[in-house]
Amino acid sequence: MRSGEDFDIIIGLLGFWALVLLAVTIYMEVTAQPALGWALGLLATVLALWGMIRLRRKLPERTSRRLS
Repeated sequence: MRSGEDFDIIIGLLGFWALVLLAVTIYMEVTAQPALGWALGLLATVLALWGMIRLRRKLPERTSRRLS
């Protein structure tokens, strides 16, 4: 099913940005700069990632193979 693959792509992108925001938030905290905005962005990204993973679990497993 194509929609399951689309969910996987979105989950990957959200995971990447969650890691980037985590690194920026840690850097801002360590250097004593304001990090509230970065932390709220991280929270929103993690919540979106969690929601996408929950939605993805309801879809059937991928069974199609890629053709070369």
